[in-house]
Amino acid sequence: MDKKSLIGLLLMGALLIGYSILTRPSQEEIERSRRIADSIQQVELRKQIEAEAARLIQDSIIQASPEEQEELDRQRQSNELGQFAEAATGEEQFFVLENQKIKMTLSTKGGRPYSVELKEYQTHDGKPLLLFDGDTTVFNLNFFSQNRSIATQDLYFQPLSETQNLNAEAREQTLVLRLHASDGNFIDYIYTLKPDDLKVDFTIQFNGVEQLIGKNNPMIDLNWSIALRQQEKGYKWEDQYSTIYYKYFEDEVGKINPRKGGGGSADLTTRVEWIAFKQQFFSTVLLAEKSFLSARVSTTKLPEESNHLKTCTSVMSIPVGGADGDRVNMTFFFVPNHFKTLKELGHEMEDLVDLGWPFISWINKWFVINIFNFFEKYIANYGIIIIILTIIFKLIVFPLSYKSYLSGAKMRVLKPQVDELTKKFSADKAMEKQQATMALYRKAGVNPMGGCLPALLQMPIWLALFRFFPSSIELRQQSFLWATDLSAYDSILNLPFTIPAYGDHVSLFTLLMAISMMVTTKINMDQTSTAQPMPGMKVMMYIMPVMMLVWFNSYASGLSLYYFFSNVFSYIQQVVTKRLVNEDKLLHKLKENQKKPVKKSGFQARLEKMAKEQQAKQRR
Repeated sequence: MDKKSLIGLLLMGALLIGYSILTRPSQEEIERSRRIADSIQQVELRKQIEAEAARLIQDSIIQASPEEQEELDRQRQSNELGQFAEAATGEEQFFVLENQKIKMTLSTKGGRPYSVELKEYQTHDGKPLLLFDGDTTVFNLNFFSQNRSIATQDLYFQPLSETQNLNAEAREQTLVLRLHASDGNFIDYIYTLKPDDLKVDFTIQFNGVEQLIGKNNPMIDLNWSIALRQQEKGYKWEDQYSTIYYKYFEDEVGKINPRKGGGGSADLTTRVEWIAFKQQFFSTVLLAEKSFLSARVSTTKLPEESNHLKTCTSVMSIPVGGADGDRVNMTFFFVPNHFKTLKELGHEMEDLVDLGWPFISWINKWFVINIFNFFEKYIANYGIIIIILTIIFKLIVFPLSYKSYLSGAKMRVLKPQVDELTKKFSADKAMEKQQATMALYRKAGVNPMGGCLPALLQMPIWLALFRFFPSSIELRQQSFLWATDLSAYDSILNLPFTIPAYGDHVSLFTLLMAISMMVTTKINMDQTSTAQPMPGMKVMMYIMPVMMLVWFNSYASGLSLYYFFSNVFSYIQQVVTKRLVNEDKLLHKLKENQKKPVKKSGFQARLEKMAKEQQAKQRR
């Protein structure tokens, strides 16, 4: 080994020794590691002891007689539930409150609403319409009593009624379910139903509230959860309209965005007046007389094959004791999402009907809904009402359509003059050609944008109806021609496969709408054609109907019916307007306008100045 190699090995050894000295743990770190190891060992030892104890207990239970095992269970329940131990055992019974409109089944296990049926409605396949039912529901008080966590969902209430079916068609009926505790204390759930009513009054009554939940506990949690059942034919659209709504105390109504992929949640940190589990056409609402102190709400999407849409959950803080006393008054509302019905109930519940953004919802609230409510008094078929609504809207916008047609006619009769101007300018003088064309229009008194403005003014009506038809319970299960439900899609052919974005069926109303849209678009283009058609417009003429055919195939057939007849009446209006407009007289009038001096507005002068400056820059 030469000298250089020896030096290298020595240096490497020195580095290793130095590194080991520098990274050597201190005495404190060594002690800390030893304590951690000891604590882990103690935890493992404790687990072994607990496992052995559990085994011994199990062995004693197995070896115990039935009487001894019952005593062991009683002791365990007493340790876990304290003064509520006796309520841990019992037999589940069902009681029914019903009137002409609703049938509410209540379970003694948890004292909870077990199911609710709306008797005046059916599902899309003719079955009884249940808002919720069975073990998919949770209605649970959570609180601490004697340092024990109590959940009323697992405890048995005792009914204070011998009659299991309480009929409220003739007079008010009340059912009291009592949860007993020791020392004569109890919690009552009081349900009251009146004749011909859609609401059930609900009261939680504490007897001995301080003994039950203590003096320093001014609130307890109410955990409410239901799985929304699929009621309608179109799962996709029903799912998109199902979510949780809530109203802040003396404030606005909010909701969880129903179009979130897997669901959503919201923390309501201020007082809340009511919380609603809303479906496309029906809602279950819980309103607090003195408002909930706060709440947390969430939705979870369920698989389609489960026949449910989403699980809606709300954990609400309710005040007890103190200044609020030992009674908590609430009200259940089991309601169809009918705008005027909800408006009569108050509390801004009409916002449960999704009528679109605020700037278009007023069209539905004050115009469309009133038209429907007026004509349904005299006409039983809602398809005919939609056609009448179409005629009314087309008559209202006819002045705008007439101006749009007139603007196109003016540009059409000036087309030969525009063609002459085009020949005067070469391809590299597009700016000069555009200026000359605009000057010609200005002298003749033609506004090139005159045909666009009327169409833009009609957009709010289009958007309003787009939101109205899927939300209108008036159209639910109403048939017209081959459509069995105007609030859902119509189908003349069910496909044995599913086409992505299109579906597994063929909607004839959507097909007719797309064809009529293509025809009217082509007619409009022919009537407003100029020397310089907008690039790509002919392609869009065919693309847009195809896109609408895909989008609307699973949408409400009432909307496709409206757009189809709207296109038909648009064509009729164009034929009538064409007869009213004499293009020869119109051309003569425009030529007379060209002879008159044109007074430029300040805006036009500024535009021309900017154009000249831009042209000068290009020349430089």
